[in-house]
Amino acid sequence: MLAYARDRRRFLLFGRSRKVGPETHRKRAELLLESLLTLGPTFIKLGQLLSTRPDVLPPAYIDVLASLQDDVPPAEWDEARQVLEEELGPVEDNFDEFETEPISGASLGQVYRARLDPEATDVAEPTRADGAGREVAVKVRRPSIEELVAADLRVIKWSLPFLLYFVDESRAFSLENLAEEFSKTIREEMDYEREAEMLQEIRANFADDDRFVIPDVIESHSGPRVLTMEYVEGTKINDVEELERRDIDRTRVAQNLERAYLQMIIDDGVFHADPHPGNLAVTDDGRIVFYDFGMSGRVDPFVQEKIIDFYVAVANEDIDAILDALIEVGTLSPDADRGVMAEVMEIAIQDARGEDVEQYRINQIIGQIEDSIYVFPFRLPKNLALVMRVATVVEGVCVTLDPDFDFIETATDYLIEQGYREESIRQYARETGKQLRDTGQSLTRLAPKTERTLDRLERDDLYVRIGLEDEEELFQDLAKRLIYGMLLTMSLFSMGVLYALEAPEASIVAAVFSLIVVIQLYRSFREPKSIRTKPQFTRQSMRQRRGEE
Repeated sequence: MLAYARDRRRFLLFGRSRKVGPETHRKRAELLLESLLTLGPTFIKLGQLLSTRPDVLPPAYIDVLASLQDDVPPAEWDEARQVLEEELGPVEDNFDEFETEPISGASLGQVYRARLDPEATDVAEPTRADGAGREVAVKVRRPSIEELVAADLRVIKWSLPFLLYFVDESRAFSLENLAEEFSKTIREEMDYEREAEMLQEIRANFADDDRFVIPDVIESHSGPRVLTMEYVEGTKINDVEELERRDIDRTRVAQNLERAYLQMIIDDGVFHADPHPGNLAVTDDGRIVFYDFGMSGRVDPFVQEKIIDFYVAVANEDIDAILDALIEVGTLSPDADRGVMAEVMEIAIQDARGEDVEQYRINQIIGQIEDSIYVFPFRLPKNLALVMRVATVVEGVCVTLDPDFDFIETATDYLIEQGYREESIRQYARETGKQLRDTGQSLTRLAPKTERTLDRLERDDLYVRIGLEDEEELFQDLAKRLIYGMLLTMSLFSMGVLYALEAPEASIVAAVFSLIVVIQLYRSFREPKSIRTKPQFTRQSMRQRRGEE
């Protein structure tokens, strides 16, 4: 936290603000990564969330924290067994078999493989010919994790005011939003009843689609701290060699994965928010398996509409529409310099574009946007940062499956199939027609108004009111300098008079006061406020910055 603060103000409590380079940011980020790993489960989760928030941290931090894995040593079986039996009762009474070595471990819980006891459950579908119950995966919350998380959240809450002192208003909004979001997210992830509900809802949305497999929840063996699901085997989605050996069409898998997330985010409004390769697998017949719905989110209809507008604008290479979508969704401040931001978007598209508009990848565009977030007045509403992160992670998985995979082409095809792009064109036509009608009405009213204005001008009865905006506070600075100048003149005159009257002590006080005024007057000329509020992001500076990174 001290390092983060010193990156903005050299002497912490006073002195001019400063900026440090990517190398310093990377060193800071690596130290932060070590600290998060040492501090334990809650802070590992915090690091993962920070890796999705380029409105809070510079790009170098994002790159380093993106490698943070939710991988900690598993709890002892005796401790996990206690949690399991407090929720369900004796293990032997509920399971035919139970492997005590976890098959997957995470910071908040761990997963075991087991086989249900047919007599202890209402599950009617055995997986073995001998009548034994089907195989399941049992997710058990870590013992005493609730108390640890509560204590860590208190630490984060108490630490937040310190950080807010050293950041600007926009960043302060993002930090407060982040702390609130993290507290809510980690508590939701510990609630396995909520996870079961989200899993079932997403499963129902894909019930008629045989391209995907979402494990069913065994409600009789689940509770707030234990979640039992059917066990579905598959090949890890980034194990390209094994997929090739099983003769699975990797390009089709990539397309299906991308379409699944487009459906979840754009159509369904509820999505699996942790699509790293450990949570995705492929069956022998090419179906995609989703695991671990602890991190899942919802998208409200308004944000869904703006995401569609953004995708359509990117496909149409409409810079103004891209900026409008970002402003309307709350990501870009309405006060941002549209000319500068349009240039950033134009460069991003030019850098990412292939032979035609649909040949570039969305992660390159989002990467450019994330880089500019730390410089420009961007801030990410809740869940939208998670959506952006999901898009980039999914695209990375798809490129691993097929190096020539084109996200925009797949997304554009999906928008066309669902009728979103045509609807956007029809809406544009309707709005254009309305604007033409309004223009015609305005023209019919313009001539009489012009004639009345000319008559008033001829009678010397025309007054003009002028309002002066001083966004750069130039008049305030000028007034401040005039006051400092008057004080300096007065103090120098007083010093001379006191010295002449042989009052050395009083003249020293006047001299010290004069020195203070001189320093303040000098600082008033040194403060580059206009540069801090409206940075100029030129093409050359963007190239130079990318080269340094």
